[in-house]
Amino acid sequence: MPRSVPPPAWVLTRRRAIGDHIRTARQVAGLTQQQVAERIDMDRATYNRIEQGHSAALIDSLIRIADAIGVPLADLVRT
Repeated sequence: MPRSVPPPAWVLTRRRAIGDHIRTARQVAGLTQQQVAERIDMDRATYNRIEQGHSAALIDSLIRIADAIGVPLADLVRT
């Protein structure tokens, strides 16, 4: 199967901004990446790629992350 076209730069920039929001919310909640990953049944490396903006998170994953951290989903995706 051919690889899809990479997203444009502005999408990658917004993806990194969302990752920054997730990281900040997690740190304010006093949680480690491992703790959040365990709460959402995701391996820490995958969770880390979402925080770093290297991986596009599915909406289901974002909902679970917001719930695990204890913040509204809108707080994570507001850019």
